Amino acid sequence: MLREFLKIFRFDDAIARMGEDFNHMLDLSMGLTVRAGRVFFERAGDSAEREQIAKADVEVNRLERRIRKQVIAHLTLSTSSRDASYCLMLMSLVKDVERLGDYATNVAEVHDEGGGPLPDDEFAAELREIRTEVEATFAAVSSVFAASDSERAVELIKQGRTTTLVLGARYYKRIQAHLLNILSAVVMPLHKLDYFDEKALRREGGS
Repeated sequence: MLREFLKIFRFDDAIARMGEDFNHMLDLSMGLTVRAGRVFFERAGDSAEREQIAKADVEVNRLERRIRKQVIAHLTLSTSSRDASYCLMLMSLVKDVERLGDYATNVAEVHDEGGGPLPDDEFAAELREIRTEVEATFAAVSSVFAASDSERAVELIKQGRTTTLVLGARYYKRIQAHLLNILSAVVMPLHKLDYFDEKALRREGGS
C-alpha cells in the first residue's frame, strides 16, 4: 500500500504537499526527541534549548492540524477511492507522529516536575540502552518510509520487539529471584536467606 501511496505523491500535488509536511513532522519529532534525551540523561540544555523543544512541539502540532485539513479538503474534492485509503492512512500516521512530540516533551520536563538525578545503576543503564535504540530507529524511519523499504522496516520492527522481550525477561528474572528469596525463608536460617546453593537447601530442608 505504501509503495502505491508514494507513487501518488509524485503525481498529485495535493498529496505531495501532505507527504512533505509529514516528512517535516518526522524530522521535527526526531530532533525534539534527541534534545529531550540530552536534557533528561545529561541534565543538558539551558532555557534556549528548552525553548527550542517547546517550539518544535508546537510546530509538530501545527503540521498535524494542517495535514488533517488538507486530507479533508482533498477527500471532499477527490472521487478516487484509492486516494481515500491513502489519505485515511496518513490521518492515522500523523497522530502517531504528534504523540511522539508530546512524549518527547514529557521526557524533557521530568526533572522540572521533581525528578532527581538518574542513579548510576543497572536500571539507568537499561534506560540508556532503550534511548539509544529509540534514537537509532528514529534516524532510520524517515528514509525507510520515503523509500518504502519493506525489508528494512521488518528488520527494525523485529529488532524493536526483541529489545522488548529482552527487557521484559530481565524484569521477570528479577521477580523470580525475589520470589525464590521469599521461599528460601521457609527452609533456610536467617543468616542464609537469599542463598540458593542446592545442597545447602536440601540439608536445611531435610533437617
